[in-house]
Amino acid sequence: MMRLLKLLCAASFAVAAVCQPAQARGPGISPEAWGAYKAKFLDASGRIVDDGNGNISHSEGQGYGLLLAYLANNPADFEQIWYFTRTELLLRDDGLAAWRWDPAVTPHVTDSNNASDGDLLIAYALALAGSAWNKTDYMEAAAKMAQALLSHVVISSNGHTLLLPGVSGFNSPDRKDGPVINPSYWVYEAIPVMALLAPSNAWQKLSDDGLQLLQAMQFGPRKLPADWVSLNRMPEPAAGFDAEFGYNSLRIPLYLVRAGVSDKALLSRLRKGMTAEEGTPATIDLSSGKPKALLSDPGYRIVNDVVACVTEGTKLPESSQHFEPSLYYPSTLHLLGLAFVGEKHPECL
Repeated sequence: MMRLLKLLCAASFAVAAVCQPAQARGPGISPEAWGAYKAKFLDASGRIVDDGNGNISHSEGQGYGLLLAYLANNPADFEQIWYFTRTELLLRDDGLAAWRWDPAVTPHVTDSNNASDGDLLIAYALALAGSAWNKTDYMEAAAKMAQALLSHVVISSNGHTLLLPGVSGFNSPDRKDGPVINPSYWVYEAIPVMALLAPSNAWQKLSDDGLQLLQAMQFGPRKLPADWVSLNRMPEPAAGFDAEFGYNSLRIPLYLVRAGVSDKALLSRLRKGMTAEEGTPATIDLSSGKPKALLSDPGYRIVNDVVACVTEGTKLPESSQHFEPSLYYPSTLHLLGLAFVGEKHPECL
C-alpha cells in the first residue's frame, strides 16, 4: 500500500502533499494554536466536542480533528482521535461511519446513517498521516473508507457524478425530489487522494461536476447555492429544508481555495453574495437575499479573508491572524484557513 501510494503521488502534482514528510511541508498549525483548540474541544476519550450543538460528536468533527492534528504534526493526538472514531463510529457494515454520537443518551449513536463529508475527511486525514508518518494501518483504513464511499455514495444521475450526503434518505425512492445533495460536502482537496486510494475515473468527474454545479447554482438575488439542493430536474433548493445559504455552505469557498481552485469569478461571486456588511459573512435567505444571521466570529470572517487573499492579494486582518477558540465550528474553519494561508500564501500574513 505505501509503495503504491508513493508511486502514484510521484506522478500527480495535485496530491504531492500526501507524500511530503512533516518537515518538508509548510508551517501547518502551531503547537500553541493546536493546544488551545484541543484544550477546548478534544475530550480525553478522543472525541471532538461540538459545543455549539449540545456537546455531541459527529463524523465531521472527528474528520476535522484528525486533519488538524495532522496539520499540527501531533501523532499522539491523531491516534487518540482515531481511536474514538474507529471504536465508536465505525460501526456500520459498509465501512462508513455513523454520523452522530450523543454523550447524554445510551446507546450513544443516535443516528447510524453516515455523513459523506465526515467520511471523506476521515479517509483524507488518515491518508495524509499514514504517508507522512509511515503508518500502514492508517493507509489501509483510508483505502477501505475510500472504496466504501465510491461504492455507496458516489453515484451517477442525469449525466452527473454526485456525492450523496448519506447512504439513506437522499436519493429516490427515499425522496420524490431525489437526488438531493449538499454542495458543501464536496471536500475538493480530498478527492484526488480518494482516487489514489480507490482508483476510478468517477473521482475526477465528481470534482468536475461539483464545480460545474456550483457554477449553475445561483439562487436568488445574491446568486448563491443552497445548503440542500434537489437535482431531480433542474437544480433548486430542496423541499423540507430552509432555502438558505447557511452554516454548511459557508465553508465552500474555503474548500475551494484549499484545493487550489483559482476561479476568480466563482470565488468572488460567493464572497460577495455571502457578505452582509463590512466584510462580515452571514447566512442568507435565498429568496429575498436578506441576511438571516451575521457571523462576526473571526473563524467565520476568515473565509472571506482567505478568498480576498487568493483573489486580490489582500493581507489577513489582525483579527483573523490571531487564533483564540470560540465555538467548535468557527474555530475549526479558523485553523484550516490559517494553515492554508501560512503554507500557500504567507505574503498575506
